[in-house]
Amino acid sequence: MRTQNKLKVIPLGGLGEIGKNCTVVEYKNEMILIDCGLTFPDEDMLGVDIVIPDFTYIEENKEKLKGIFITHGHEDHIGGITYLLKNIDTNVYCSKLTKGLLENKFKEHGLNPNKIKMVNVNNTVKLGNLSCEFIRVSHSIPDSCAIAVRTPIGTVLFTGDFKMDFTPIDGEPTDIQKLAELGKKGILCLFSDSTNVEIEGSSMSESEVGQTFINIFGQAKGRIIVATFASNLHRVQQVIYAAEKYNKKVVLSGRSMLNNVKIAGNLGYLKVRSNTLIDIKNIKQYSDDQIVILSTGTQGEPLSALTRMANNEHRQIHLNESDTVILSSSAIPGNEMSINNTINNLTKIGCDIIYDSLAKVHASGHACQEEIKLMHQLTTPKYFIPAHGEPRQLKKHKEIAMDMGMNSSNILVGENGDIFEFTKKSARINGKVQAGNVLVDGSGIGDVGNIVLKDRKHLSEDGLLVVSLTIEKHTQKVLSNPEIVSRGFIYVKENQDLIENSKDVVLRTMNKCQNKDIHAISQIKYQIREALKSYIYNQTGRDPMILPVLTEVSENEY
Repeated sequence: MRTQNKLKVIPLGGLGEIGKNCTVVEYKNEMILIDCGLTFPDEDMLGVDIVIPDFTYIEENKEKLKGIFITHGHEDHIGGITYLLKNIDTNVYCSKLTKGLLENKFKEHGLNPNKIKMVNVNNTVKLGNLSCEFIRVSHSIPDSCAIAVRTPIGTVLFTGDFKMDFTPIDGEPTDIQKLAELGKKGILCLFSDSTNVEIEGSSMSESEVGQTFINIFGQAKGRIIVATFASNLHRVQQVIYAAEKYNKKVVLSGRSMLNNVKIAGNLGYLKVRSNTLIDIKNIKQYSDDQIVILSTGTQGEPLSALTRMANNEHRQIHLNESDTVILSSSAIPGNEMSINNTINNLTKIGCDIIYDSLAKVHASGHACQEEIKLMHQLTTPKYFIPAHGEPRQLKKHKEIAMDMGMNSSNILVGENGDIFEFTKKSARINGKVQAGNVLVDGSGIGDVGNIVLKDRKHLSEDGLLVVSLTIEKHTQKVLSNPEIVSRGFIYVKENQDLIENSKDVVLRTMNKCQNKDIHAISQIKYQIREALKSYIYNQTGRDPMILPVLTEVSENEY
């Protein structure tokens, strides 16, 4: 009996989480990747800069990889590409603006920008048995696309991040006609955004935010500071429109804001009068009521421009009571405390602060329930995989699909690493590949794991105690009194009794080691660590990390 060919869809990121979107589509000996993003570390990932997908499966099958296809230019969809391409040689296919954003990244990472291939909307790229068509969708960044992957088994539609904004500021709404045409031809599986699936109704149009800006800008007495994501270029355009209506100058603050506005402007995605943007160095040449500052820092990031302003640490901008600060974003889960700290610090300065619960200063780029239903109605897929969401959101998306008449057996809710396997007549989860988080810390990729994070957490909570001891190389005889250094545990000068008693514990432990004929350095360190740990916990109720440092010398050298 002839073996039936099967199509595999394998998410390596984006299922059961927000961000890190990355999905393998595989047929026979051919494989493509839809998106390759990153996410930002949780609070317990101390010192970690970003989190990328585990690329093990791709690297093990790199001879199959024909290309990477990108839905849009947000970091959670493109941020992992440069890390993958350090070990793999393949082309990246994307729209014009995404290409511009990626070229900047490729240059920073020493990669060949010629590997980035621009694809126009409604065009198709065919690579062997797999072909990908780019379809316009609305989102918070220009040139966002859904990607329809045609295979011999059927078509899989990846919506990417989308909303149904019928009055977008760039005049490019989601192409519902094209989606309906695909639905009539037959879609094997829909792989769809679940980010706002818990929110009833429809998302607000970006044009409403623009009108709010115009109203606020007309009433503000002094400087206006608008904080938004640097990648939310539609929001950036709205700020520029409102500033120009009142003949105000716009100052950019934040490295990512400067880079993105420059790229988008050069490519024609931002409409800006020649005299609107001014250098931050020239801000004092204008009165406060002539200035709009477009800044990063909506999530309370410690080094962001707005946080530095709120903490009075910004070199060029010092806020005062006459300033109006607009936080034009929603809180990413986990950032609420940092955002509240920023708002409180701005309040202490006396600024007038406006955020989305007070006025329409933010519109989500993601579809709410009624828009999600419309996507299902247009595409009428045979099978459905809810994606781009946490477990509760994937479950809710499944419920909505069932409410619209889809059979629950045709809805596959999975997690990263699951192998979604399709034939023309069936779909199932069949096995799993390696998937998870790879932590990037500085230039180190994947060298920070659970043990390192556990140590960092231990240090951050309980501090460090370093015990230094010089011993004779052959006999392990103690040649000098121990030295104890505390970092983040106690203030030594105020705890001399504890320090002296701790030294006695170390010396007694060394005597026990000699009496028991323990000579291995690793064993001696273990004995010191355990003895000190017990003593210090009994005395203080605390558990610092204890690091014994033993220096071996010959007695005649000492």
